[in-house]
Amino acid sequence: MFELIDLHTHSHHSDGALAPADLVARAALRKVTVLALTDHDTSAGCEEALAACRKLGVGFVPGTELTAGWRGQEIHVVGLGVDPTAPLLAAQFADILARRRARIAAIGQKLSREPQLAGEDPSAAVLASPAVPTRTHVARELVRLGLADSVQQAFDRYLARRKAGYVAQEWPDIAATISAITAAGGHAVLAHAHRYKLSHGGLKELCAAFRAAGGAGLEVSLAGTSPQDASRLASLARAYDLAGSVASDFHEPGLPWRPLGRFAKLPDQVVPILARLTPL
Repeated sequence: MFELIDLHTHSHHSDGALAPADLVARAALRKVTVLALTDHDTSAGCEEALAACRKLGVGFVPGTELTAGWRGQEIHVVGLGVDPTAPLLAAQFADILARRRARIAAIGQKLSREPQLAGEDPSAAVLASPAVPTRTHVARELVRLGLADSVQQAFDRYLARRKAGYVAQEWPDIAATISAITAAGGHAVLAHAHRYKLSHGGLKELCAAFRAAGGAGLEVSLAGTSPQDASRLASLARAYDLAGSVASDFHEPGLPWRPLGRFAKLPDQVVPILARLTPL
């Protein structure tokens, strides 16, 4: 039987639905043996998750998912095995949080001018929460206000590029992002690379730049990935000497295509990133 590991999950400290302890309890029920909490641009839930993992006998890897930029595109970099108190990582968190809050406020101002919202600013409730604010939070608020039937519909109607609530954002470059992770004793993993709007050549250039900047891994076995994309990711990992990570990108129980834990083995000749980590 394959060992079940999950090195990319989210709690309510960013845009996940569950508290860290509830996330761990769900993972334990799924027979996950090693779990990483990788909230967007924060590690605030790691202490709670670690305590829950120790109670339930699950190995824990402290992590985060940092937002970065590359050639004008938003890129996500998972940091695994990080020290949440490391100064450079803490500074990166603070920088991105400020950028996120400014963006969410700008989105709210734009949307409040839409007739459907009648002057109501959907960012107010989002910014009042202690969670790292994301566009997903705004989308959920639009659903709550009855302006969309789902988060995806809220994005499609209001938040996608060229829609009324779209606000462009610049993020720290991948070199600075990887430096913050490695300075915190962690391993930088390129998240869900197949989802970026890049040609195959562009994706190869991204992987090359990521590796050159000190990146260590690539998510290869990922929930919801087609066999074709999985094969492409494995080829990229081998070509650029990137270790393979196994991940769900779990956010909430209502998304059955992103279940906690994975049954798939990493492909041959892809070194597991877990071999470089020491679960707590």
